[in-house]
Parts: sequence; structure tokens; C-alpha cells
Amino acid sequence: MSELFNEVDEEVRREQLKKLWDRYSIYFIALMVLVVAGVGGWRGYQYLESKKAAEAGAAFEKAAELSDQDKHAEAEAAFIELAAKAPSGYRTLARLRAAAEAAPRDAKAAAKMYDDIASDRSVGGEWQDLAKIRAAGLVLDSASYADMQQRLEASAAPKSTFRHTAREMLALSAWRNNDMTAARKWLDAIGEDGETPPGLRSRAEALQALLPPVAKS
Repeated sequence: MSELFNEVDEEVRREQLKKLWDRYSIYFIALMVLVVAGVGGWRGYQYLESKKAAEAGAAFEKAAELSDQDKHAEAEAAFIELAAKAPSGYRTLARLRAAAEAAPRDAKAAAKMYDDIASDRSVGGEWQDLAKIRAAGLVLDSASYADMQQRLEASAAPKSTFRHTAREMLALSAWRNNDMTAARKWLDAIGEDGETPPGLRSRAEALQALLPPVAKS
């Protein structure tokens, strides 16, 4: 009797499964097709992105070779072209290199190129900070201290990646614009930071020696 009941139960289960399959098989098949298509699409996307990155890398190397050969105008044009169509990583690098190639020719135009990168939030924080530093370096001799302060004060904050360079440029700008209080402030910040590079520390000490003594009250 138990064997008979088992056979009946098995038959009932098969019948239930058949009914479920008849009712839902089309959805299951559609799901499998979507999964296969999704995996294939993702693989295809990865392949295309890898191909684009390889092509951008080769184009970047060619533009860099032009720069090494002192063909700066051609290198600048090549980097600008690459920045217009390359994947995001190479696009940012190409924009930075294009600005660097433009700097000897037209410092003001190059500073504007760096400023555009610094204001582009899609670039990323550290790249933006680097662009700020490079733009500030190009205008250091001509900009007012207020302009330099606006450009660099955030980058001079503790733990900022480029704080050492930012502080040095702010100190130099303040000194050149006869703001000795501000110059002393940034030189003190350089001296008090235990991670200040030795070379920069030496330059700061030399500039500190040029400042007039603090007036005694």
C-alpha cells in the first residue's frame, strides 16, 4: 500500500510540475534570454571600453612623443583632439597636458585651460586641485594676493594633497604684494607642518629671513 501511495504522490507532483511549466515556461525562457543577452551585452561593453582605452593610450603616447621632440604646437593640438574623444581618465590627462603644452606659448590661455579643469566637477577632487595649483603657478607673478588667496586657500588646508605647494605660492604672493602679515602666516604654516618637504622648508626659511621684524607693542 505504501508503494502505491508513493506512486500516486509522485504522479500528483509530476502533474503539478507540468501545469506550472505549461503556465510559466514562457516567462522562464524569457528570463534566461534576458540573462544571456545581459551578460553578452556587458562583455561587449567591456571589450569596447578596453579597445577605446588602448586606442587612447596609443594616441597619448604619440602626442607625448611630439612634445619630447619640441613640437609643442602639434602636441597641444593632439592632446586637445584626444581630450575631446578619449575615455574619462585619458580625457583629463590630455586636458592637463594640452594646458602644459600651451603654457610656454601663452601663459594666460594655459591658466584658463587649467581653470576650466579645476571647475569641472566630473574630473575629480585631486585632479581639480592639481589644475588649481598649475593655474596659480602661471599667474603668480601677475596676480594680486587676493586672487591667489581665492585660488589656493582651500588647497592650503591641513591634509590637502597639494598644501605644501599652495602655502609656498601664497607666501610668495603675499610677500610680492607687500602683505607681510599674510606672508608670515603662510611661512609659519609651512614651518609648523611636520610633513613639509626639506627643500620647501629651506626656501621658506630663506624667505622668512627677508621679512621685516615684527613690530613690538
